[in-house]
Amino acid sequence: MRLVVDTNIMISAIIKDGKTRQIIFSFGFEFFTPAYALTELRKHKEEICEKAGISNFDFESFLEILFRYVKIINPEIYYAFLDESSVLIKDIKDVSFLACALALQCSIWSNDRGFKGAG
Repeated sequence: MRLVVDTNIMISAIIKDGKTRQIIFSFGFEFFTPAYALTELRKHKEEICEKAGISNFDFESFLEILFRYVKIINPEIYYAFLDESSVLIKDIKDVSFLACALALQCSIWSNDRGFKGAG
């Protein structure tokens, strides 16, 4: 199974050693995310570290491990789908995730209601 992973899913995997982390690390699915996700994760680094009870070093180490399982997709791959995605989804922060999913022809794993019915 191939899925584009939204930032909220990756944050969940960092914060808690639960089912989300287990699925990403153990099930052998193919996970992808747009390059923008790394920007979002770094933007919320302090909040994530606080909720997870980890240091900045641990955060960076965890990102390194996480991105062994989740492939970062270059914007050039999904650029052609950005306009279509911006019409289909309201939240501008989610446009690159939908564009990535359209380009890779796969579904999105997200808890964000904004994706319901998009694409």
